[in-house]
Amino acid sequence: MSDIRECGIVVPTDWVGLPVEPSDDVRSWSKATAAELRRRGEAAGYDIDRAALRKDLRSRAEDSRSREPFYAFALYPDGFDAALAILEVDLIHPDETVPEITLDWLAETFSADDYGPPRISRTRLPIGPAVRIRQNFAATPRARRSPGILMETLTYGVLPDGAEAAVMLLVSWTVPGLSEEMEEAAAGIAETLTVSF
Repeated sequence: MSDIRECGIVVPTDWVGLPVEPSDDVRSWSKATAAELRRRGEAAGYDIDRAALRKDLRSRAEDSRSREPFYAFALYPDGFDAALAILEVDLIHPDETVPEITLDWLAETFSADDYGPPRISRTRLPIGPAVRIRQNFAATPRARRSPGILMETLTYGVLPDGAEAAVMLLVSWTVPGLSEEMEEAAAGIAETLTVSF
């Protein structure tokens, strides 16, 4: 078994890469990215609030950075000044407490039944066997006095062939009515995962 040195992923152009490195300048990035997304939106016939977009970009980046993922992306279709979904990719390495990562361990560790039992299934991705976990959680509201909201998630825990570590792909969204589209998008993106040793 080998250790994963690099992980790759391909996302559609409306998924914006978030700066997750500690040295990244989130403020400058959010300003430049907001200007770029606003230009893209204007070309498609939309008028986007630049300040709201910049604030949302910064908030999404800072939130993802707090979890220290390998990669993070936010979904900004043309015309939207707030992300519709977040995608994060991370690596889980075995250690003394979990000397061998298995699909059963991933399913048990990364599932909860906050809002009904999770829907867990097994699948095969190009890089190896995977567990697929579809579940819902209570999300922290953006404002203190706002009511709680439902966060829907789809997680793929993948055991790349020949690797000791697992690749975790998590897509989350809070906008109602997007379940089918988000599940399709996540499935397509999960197919693009690559690793190198």
